[in-house]
Amino acid sequence: MPTPFTPEEHLADVLARYEASPDARLAELTSAAIRHLHGFVRDVGLTRDEWFAIIEGLTRTGQMSHGERQEFILASDTLGVSMLVEMINQVAAPGSTEPTVFGPFHVEGAPERAMGESIVADASDGELVTFSGSVLDLDGNPVAGAELDVWETAANGLYDVQDPEQSAMNMRGRFTTGTDGRYAFIGVRPVAYAIPGDGPAGELLFANGRHNWRPGHVHAMVSAPGHQTVITHLFDDASDYLDSDAVFGVRHSLIVDMSNGTCEYDFVLQPGT
Repeated sequence: MPTPFTPEEHLADVLARYEASPDARLAELTSAAIRHLHGFVRDVGLTRDEWFAIIEGLTRTGQMSHGERQEFILASDTLGVSMLVEMINQVAAPGSTEPTVFGPFHVEGAPERAMGESIVADASDGELVTFSGSVLDLDGNPVAGAELDVWETAANGLYDVQDPEQSAMNMRGRFTTGTDGRYAFIGVRPVAYAIPGDGPAGELLFANGRHNWRPGHVHAMVSAPGHQTVITHLFDDASDYLDSDAVFGVRHSLIVDMSNGTCEYDFVLQPGT
């Protein structure tokens, strides 16, 4: 009587059928994904009903994703994967600005603004803050021609792409440093806000007893020729949820004082491309 085909033999058979992949990196990624997925199913003893529920959740995640909302990024953020990708891809050199999550609400083509200009396009009841500082290299030298692409929510905790009452590109701007490496812009003091909780990512958070709140922060993507681009945040040190950010993005080095209408912070870039 033949012996039953084992899960180990099944995994070996599946992996063998991908060995002829013409792309070495794709083969590495695919085989690793297969091993981990098979291991997950075996480790938890996944039931058919649970498997169908996962498929349904992934299907709904795709259906909810569009040009103004990326539910897969939200899921990646709330599972800590997005932060891990940043940590692996950009190991912060001592003294450099730490990276954090990109988030799902960046918009390409933010307006180029004059140094010191406001990113507040709509009337706002938020507390205005002047953000300023320098872009420096690891030796403390100013970096000329560095671009700061910054974005944040309005005072109601919503990004422009979430809120039909806001003008397009409200609370967004791009600034380029001069020879002194200095930057400055006017925004609003960021408020804590809830990431969308009406989809599969939020449902998974709530089912596990977690909340969907982020502490108040301003996004910044800082780039310059000859330097590694850093995607990061500045967090208000007076905000709630600094110790329980829904997407694991808080780093102590990025928590800053935003009281008295000012925020001073130097971005330090490391060499690279």
